[in-house]
Amino acid sequence: MTTSAEEGKGGREIQEAVSYAVGHRIRVEILAILHERSASATELARIIRQPLSTVTHHIDELLSSGAIGVERTERVRSVEQRFYVISPIYFSDEDMEKMPKEELQNLVRYLLQGLTVEALAAFWVDKLTSDPRLFISWGWFNVDEQGRAAIADEQARSWARLYEIEEEAAARCAETGGDPFSVTVATMSFERVRTAPRPAGWKDET
Repeated sequence: MTTSAEEGKGGREIQEAVSYAVGHRIRVEILAILHERSASATELARIIRQPLSTVTHHIDELLSSGAIGVERTERVRSVEQRFYVISPIYFSDEDMEKMPKEELQNLVRYLLQGLTVEALAAFWVDKLTSDPRLFISWGWFNVDEQGRAAIADEQARSWARLYEIEEEAAARCAETGGDPFSVTVATMSFERVRTAPRPAGWKDET
């Protein structure tokens, strides 16, 4: 995982920190912006149209929870400003298999936080229900070890295809002069807390 220059060092447990980070609209809006680029408190306050004192309070809480880090400090109009960041995360399957449990928990925390932030931010501005190609679904499947591996392999193939689709779209936009737009795609699979029969009606039997 790429780490920022200075990570938050709060006392919240990882599980609690995720819930806290996404538990307030202002924090969600801050995190959504930091997914795109680093920004100072002043910039964040301007973008989300909130008082600087309010934004600074939420930034301090996100820092103390380890949800964001400080990328750099620079002088802006004679004032020292810190620029905050959420570091990008890139791991291969091999890296994750070798990862210590504590580091893996932190990785999962950032991914859950990021997915929840993106979904809530889009939901609040009606990007979910206004998208004619919205796909949103979840469920559980009862499988054996071989079936579990097959699910993971299928998700990996699908994810690789998404990069190809993005490249194809970029080529079309270059030809036509069109502008691309961002689409959030998420894929998850994990062992459920409890094993239970799938509820009736979760699969279209027709």
